[in-house]
Amino acid sequence: MIVPLQPLLVVDGDSFAHRAYHGLPKSIRRAGNRGGGAIVGFANFLIRLFQSERPRAVLVGWDTLGAPTYRQQLFPGYQGGRQFDAELIDQLDVLPEFVSACGLATAKAAGYEADDFLAAAAAEETRRGGRALVASGDRDAFQLASDTVTILHPVRAGEMARIGPAEVRERYGVEPAQVPDFIALRGDPSDKLPGARGVGAKGAAALLRQYPTLEDALAGGRFAEQANELRRFRRIAAMDSTAPIPALDDQIPTWGKAAALARSWELNRLAERIEELATAAPAI
Repeated sequence: MIVPLQPLLVVDGDSFAHRAYHGLPKSIRRAGNRGGGAIVGFANFLIRLFQSERPRAVLVGWDTLGAPTYRQQLFPGYQGGRQFDAELIDQLDVLPEFVSACGLATAKAAGYEADDFLAAAAAEETRRGGRALVASGDRDAFQLASDTVTILHPVRAGEMARIGPAEVRERYGVEPAQVPDFIALRGDPSDKLPGARGVGAKGAAALLRQYPTLEDALAGGRFAEQANELRRFRRIAAMDSTAPIPALDDQIPTWGKAAALARSWELNRLAERIEELATAAPAI
């Protein structure tokens, strides 16, 4: 087996599209007077990340909005109350087209979240002897950190923290593999998971130092009344590394096609930036 020299870059598309939508002016418009800020912000982020990391290939994972996942089936209140602006949903619908125009891979399927594609791609790259960089604004992704997988987590505008196992231990007091157990016990307000009654972050970390897993804690007699509920929370928090992903062979980006698409959307400044990239490094 030939070990890849450059890393695979895996990106949570929804995470950074949301950040772009809320971080850029709504006055950025594309053809037909439709919203363009999320497209421009995400595209600039993706290009910047590609230039800084020089990956051998890129996969962008996406949520499928409106299609329930097994997580909602396990816990109907999961992510309850989330509502997205129509203009954001419109841009999320076309962003995979932009990624494909760049010559990069996308993954999106009913029943899965972007997180699951990140896990599947990172696991596959590890199996083939390579390294993966996982870009996500969701701390759930910390469960993927390993000797071969580094999480790129945004901390401020334009700056990404590099999270490995040591950083997970420092931040949470648990091992990466324990992060789903930690979330199940502590809860996750952003996903509306209540967690174990009376247990916060410090308590969850302390329990996982005593019991290696949630299942061990339950076997030790803890949380008997909540056992089945906590098992569901853990399954919800765990990323599904069996999610379907495309083949991730080495890629040669097609920046010219991406520039043409941006031009067709009348996002001319974005098109100019991509055209400069294509001219400067046509064979990247």
